[in-house]
Amino acid sequence: MSKLRVLFRTTAVRLSALYLILFSLCAVFLVFYVTGMSERLLEQQTRDAISAEVSQIEAVYERAGMNGLLRSLERRARQPGANLYVIAGPSGEILAGNVAGLQPGLLDDEGWKSEPFHYRRFTDESRGESHVALAQVLLLDNGLRILVGHDLQEPEKFRVLVRQALVVALGVMGLGALVIWFGIGRNALKRIDRMSEASTKIMAGDLSQRLPTSGSGDEFDRLSESLNAMLGRIEKLNEGLRQVSDNIAHDLKTPLTRLRNRAEAALSGKEDGSQSGALEEIIAESDQLIRTFNALLMISRVEAGSAIAEMSDVDLSQIVADCVELYEPAAEDKALKLEADIPPGVVISGNRELIGQALGNLMDNAIKYAEGASNPLIRVAMTTSGNEAVLTVADHGPGIPEDMYREVLKRFVRLDESRSKPGTGLGLSLVEAVMEMHRGSLALSATDPESKDGKGLTVRMVFPARAT
Repeated sequence: MSKLRVLFRTTAVRLSALYLILFSLCAVFLVFYVTGMSERLLEQQTRDAISAEVSQIEAVYERAGMNGLLRSLERRARQPGANLYVIAGPSGEILAGNVAGLQPGLLDDEGWKSEPFHYRRFTDESRGESHVALAQVLLLDNGLRILVGHDLQEPEKFRVLVRQALVVALGVMGLGALVIWFGIGRNALKRIDRMSEASTKIMAGDLSQRLPTSGSGDEFDRLSESLNAMLGRIEKLNEGLRQVSDNIAHDLKTPLTRLRNRAEAALSGKEDGSQSGALEEIIAESDQLIRTFNALLMISRVEAGSAIAEMSDVDLSQIVADCVELYEPAAEDKALKLEADIPPGVVISGNRELIGQALGNLMDNAIKYAEGASNPLIRVAMTTSGNEAVLTVADHGPGIPEDMYREVLKRFVRLDESRSKPGTGLGLSLVEAVMEMHRGSLALSATDPESKDGKGLTVRMVFPARAT
């Protein structure tokens, strides 16, 4: 009973019950409407037939007189399925006809009888039965009264038959609807139970769980897919938070310890050189820590969809050109050649500052790691293909092993374990966060896979583009 109560509390079952009730009301209305229309149609046909016969009888009386009328009525009364014919005197007594008895007072007035009346046949005398008919009374000029009627037994049978057929058909349809309603409710309840089980596991801390889908593409599947996408996002953010917590101890504790030691040495006077030099080193270490925290804060704001990441129509070509111009002197100082191939007028929906920051991170990495390479070329190129704008930054430095492509996108991950080169290990993490915010994609590959000196690294950023 508890499952049945739960079943009746589901939205699908309640909607189905509402539809079933509305269907039943419509079905009842349809039965009475169709049978009523059929009854009125048959009654009208009966009246038309009686009126036509009364006209014929009047014509016979005018042409052949009373004798001809009697012969005509006698002949008509003997035919199979004959109508009702009664000849009555001025006082209403039955003189002839195929009817044994009539409802009292029926022959008093000329014209149509407003309501069906009861009569008896000659075969009903012993059984005491009566029948219902519809008739018209004709008053002759000699005072005789002629009744022409039609038995309503066949129309009544037809009406009952129609009503029974409709009731049976609608009853079968209603039963089928009830079975379908119950089946849909049970199916919906099972799917909700499976979703509840998965939700319980998720609330217990297992973010790898996903809500089940049936593959039908219905509203439950669409809801599950949306929630699964949200769960995937939450899982990724939690994983990033865990990685940050793990890496902060290694990447921030060391510079903080070094900063403290230098401050202590300067305070005790054991630091070589002037005290101002020690303070300059402390400031440099502090600036590096501030940059690290700023990068973390920027990544968090981008991933959280903060207001800092408001989107607008921006000229991607101009952003890339400005960035190349900014980093050209730094590349020349490292004896590197910065080459750009940028088509004009490529407009996308994005955030100018974040795109510039992401591209700056890539160019800074390229200059940092391509220094001293046999091929000093760093190439920045942009192409458009369909509804996409593809921006690439390629260098010929040592590159990254292919199995580390996904790893280096994580926070604080650096292939330079000795930390001999400056950096925080957050540059590519920020680039990936910016691309996700722009609903784009980021891909890493080797610039020259066959090279033995340095395979280099090509970073490919794909933005959804819009023509100006």
